[in-house]
Amino acid sequence: MNAEIRIIVVDDHDTFRDPLAFMLERESDLTVVARLGSLSEAREGLENAELAMNVAIVDLDLPDGSGTDLIRELRDSRPHAKALVLSAISEERYLAEAIEAGAAGVMHKSVPMSDLVEAVRSLAAGEQLLSQQEVIEALRFIGRERESNREAQLTIDKLTPREREVLQALGEGLSDKEIAQHLHVGTGTVHSHVANILSKLEVYSRMQALVFAVRHGVV
Repeated sequence: MNAEIRIIVVDDHDTFRDPLAFMLERESDLTVVARLGSLSEAREGLENAELAMNVAIVDLDLPDGSGTDLIRELRDSRPHAKALVLSAISEERYLAEAIEAGAAGVMHKSVPMSDLVEAVRSLAAGEQLLSQQEVIEALRFIGRERESNREAQLTIDKLTPREREVLQALGEGLSDKEIAQHLHVGTGTVHSHVANILSKLEVYSRMQALVFAVRHGVV
């Protein structure tokens, strides 16, 4: 008889979480010991020393935070447990962050149940779902992202407080005349600020400036 594999499922959609737990428990060697719907609930579970687990199946998109944070905390509090990402998210950045945090595997929610069951068993047995190359590529991607964000922040820091105000006003859809009235300056001054913004952000249009600002949290 196979050893019992204890699983927690962390997903905020009970219409997905409960059927998943039901299907997992149809396997004689799998036991779902907790069904959790948020990051806070999962953290409470980790604080319970009696909650033993082999595998945590974690969605990345939780209502009160990221599953990546939970994976990082799981690595610290339950170093022998394995985190398996099961998410509809497919953006490389989020998946790479989860791998960096310690996820031992990444699967899409559309994966066949038989593949998920085998993945859980493999992780519980100490096997690797991610190749060394996949882990390296994820870490390289995160490194590039952080360098890009660092460079973007240095660029943003070039903007004066008044230029940030103008950029924010552009983001709110104000015209040059409305911005001038709001800041109690002339439209010529607004035009000068906009020209300086474009130059400092190294873009060629107001739209490009807004895209940059939104992407990096300025607007």
